[in-house]
Amino acid sequence: MSSTVKKLFGEKTGFTVEVIAGFTTFLTMAYIILVNADILSAAGMDKTALIAVTCLVSGIVTIASGIYTNSPIALAPGMGLNAYFAYTLVLNQGISWQVALGIVFVSGFIFLLVTLCGLRKMIVAAIPKELLNAIAVGIGIFIAFMGLQNMGLVIDDPVTLVKSAPLTKTIMIGLAGLLLMILLELKKIKGSLLIGIFFATFLSILLGEVELPKKVFSLETNVSQIFGKIDIMGALKISFLAPIFAMLFIDLFDTIGSLLGLSQQIETADKGGELPHMDRLYVIDASASMFGAVCGTSTTTTYVESASGIASGGRTGLTSIVTGLLFLAAILFIPVLAIVPRYATAPALLMVGFFMMSHIQKIDFNNLEIGFPSFIIILMISLSYSISTGLAFGFLSYSSVKIFRGKISEIKPALWAINLLCILFFIV
Repeated sequence: MSSTVKKLFGEKTGFTVEVIAGFTTFLTMAYIILVNADILSAAGMDKTALIAVTCLVSGIVTIASGIYTNSPIALAPGMGLNAYFAYTLVLNQGISWQVALGIVFVSGFIFLLVTLCGLRKMIVAAIPKELLNAIAVGIGIFIAFMGLQNMGLVIDDPVTLVKSAPLTKTIMIGLAGLLLMILLELKKIKGSLLIGIFFATFLSILLGEVELPKKVFSLETNVSQIFGKIDIMGALKISFLAPIFAMLFIDLFDTIGSLLGLSQQIETADKGGELPHMDRLYVIDASASMFGAVCGTSTTTTYVESASGIASGGRTGLTSIVTGLLFLAAILFIPVLAIVPRYATAPALLMVGFFMMSHIQKIDFNNLEIGFPSFIIILMISLSYSISTGLAFGFLSYSSVKIFRGKISEIKPALWAINLLCILFFIV
């Protein structure tokens, strides 16, 4: 089996490693199945149908990503974008969820045109390599911050915004899983993140924090209430240009930032910091948004949690295929999947953040012209809880420094266009 896998996906892989990586990615991002349904149901959409559609869309597009791009990148409905869909477009602006799905489709179509016309490649080529490393570090801290929140170790505070929480049983379980991951990593044992997740879940069951599922299978997979209910023509109005642009900008730069950051974790990335089939990944991402909208969910995008599978040794599309198959299987195993608590997968996010921090060594902070914009990217991605916002601040600060230094010629034409988009994004 291993030799067959190598023939299909390349030499730097093994069947067992890729399967473990696929499981790890799935368990790290499986929270989206229930969370996405919770958020979108606020817009009046059927929650049971949303659970099934989230599994269906995530599974199909992630498998397509693995086959078409041969990369360990998983996709699912994006956090933040689903909240924008439900709370801003539907609840605040009074747009029907059917038309909101049309807005998602249109923004995905424009994203696809941007990629096919080569504009995406021009955008990436205009970004200095040091900023690419800063993006990886920023995403690493962002992922680690998510892990601390999911574990319950960091909570909100009305005065200081965030603070550490008192140690609870669940936090201790999460820390136990983290300690096991570290010990296994020190011993170079493959699948350390996955083993740590299973261990923390097992402890939760033993200590009474998690109950065994009452049933293993669930056949509640009726999606007819939201599948195909999209209203594209209703979204083609001038009054909807602002939400279309906002979704396009967030998806475009979240995807660019995520893929460039993930690329830094894979040794097969080329000298430009990109994977060999990066254009195909952008095509998949844009197409996924359109497909997801037709099925009945908000913008589907690349998940930075893919880094957990990459950290477990995933290097090929086989990792994504395994992850995608697990999403499809989850349609039947929702009760079993639901018992894996978020604080059990949180340690994996912390480990991934640690791994991605290594790229900070490649940034010359002694050179203020590149060091400060890199610092802004790292800072704002993590503290604004938004990759696209961090990139916008970073790109604008880089160009501003160059202008004040009288080095306007060093700003590539495509970066001027990026700056304009960033300004429009803040205005919108």
